[in-house]
Amino acid sequence: MDTTQLLLTVTLTVTTIFLVAVGIQLVFLLREVRKTIRKVNTIIEGLEKAGLAVEHGFGEIFGFLSGFKAIFKVIDLINNKKNARSK
Repeated sequence: MDTTQLLLTVTLTVTTIFLVAVGIQLVFLLREVRKTIRKVNTIIEGLEKAGLAVEHGFGEIFGFLSGFKAIFKVIDLINNKKNARSK
């Protein structure tokens, strides 16, 4: 085997070893990214549930206040009728 073939063989072998190592590291990196994305997704789902709970709570408060508003309108109408009869 002459030196050119030996040099090409050594270079190809070293390059192959580096590429295999890079491929293995890439697999580990992608696994970590997948775990991180799952954790972020879990956090986002939790925040979404909390946001929906807050939204529901505000809806309940606005409904309660609308009920008070309706009661005050009825009381105002009754007072207006009483004032109109007494005149």
